Amino acid sequence: MKNDSLKEQYRINERIRVREVRLVGDNVEQGVYPTFQALKMAEDQGLDLVEISPNAAPPVCRITDYQKFLYQQKKRQKEQKAKSVKVVVKEIRFGPQTDDHDYNFKLKHAKGFLEEGAKVKAYVFFKGRSILFKEQGEVLLLRFANDLEEYGKVEQMPVLEGKRMIIMLTPKKSGSASASKPSVKKAPAAPKPKTEESE
Repeated sequence: MKNDSLKEQYRINERIRVREVRLVGDNVEQGVYPTFQALKMAEDQGLDLVEISPNAAPPVCRITDYQKFLYQQKKRQKEQKAKSVKVVVKEIRFGPQTDDHDYNFKLKHAKGFLEEGAKVKAYVFFKGRSILFKEQGEVLLLRFANDLEEYGKVEQMPVLEGKRMIIMLTPKKSGSASASKPSVKKAPAAPKPKTEESE
């Protein structure tokens, strides 16, 4: 399916219906050619005429193996996708009166998430009249952020959204601690032997 959409992106051979095209690439003398001549050149090489920049005047084409060209485009798209890092947000829910055991359990999970590079969205959910404890919820979230100081920094301070008070934590860049350490240790210089001056 994805390959089909890639195919639709590029016109090739007889589907290129302009009078002239600009040829680029290593296997041709670059320049502007009548389209029929460019098609003939591609045919002589047993390759395809592929339109790579349709909006240029005249459109830019390349003489290449179309299947190989599509494969390279797909590979390039994959690489770009891999480079664009996906941000994962993990949610951790508290009640306004979370006990210590539950708090520590959730704290441990949050540490793990931040170490993996995920953001943490922690929130206190207020049911019914428990909204009266919103200060308590804020204190809990600030304590949570403070306990995670080594692993993440606060991206958004606690805010009340409807029945939820939310705080956002983003992971600290790994390697920042090691970066502060000097990388090269110089060996202490050996003491020079004393020479007795005769005069």
